[in-house]
Amino acid sequence: MQTLVVYDIPSDKIRNRVAEACKDYGLDRIQWSAFLGELTHNRRGELALRLRRTLGREDGSIHIYPICDKDFGLRTEIGTLDPSRLARKGEGEGDTGEDPAAAGRA
Repeated sequence: MQTLVVYDIPSDKIRNRVAEACKDYGLDRIQWSAFLGELTHNRRGELALRLRRTLGREDGSIHIYPICDKDFGLRTEIGTLDPSRLARKGEGEGDTGEDPAAAGRA
């Protein structure tokens, strides 16, 4: 089943850890604060536990949405974004991989 993870976390350190956890579980970044990929029920539960521990008592929110194949097939995508642009985010020095507006909250 497809799994969508979206988050809003002011702390650069925590936000980067959440992104790394999503990558570790094989999810692909589709927006600066969103990851998508195929996860089983058990793997989704493991990821949820890891993200819960990562966020701890810090400010922020993480949402995990399982999406069935039928509903996923009904999605609408508007616009295009070069995937390499998203892949580079968060990998360079001083680049948090997050929406620039979030920098003002950190």
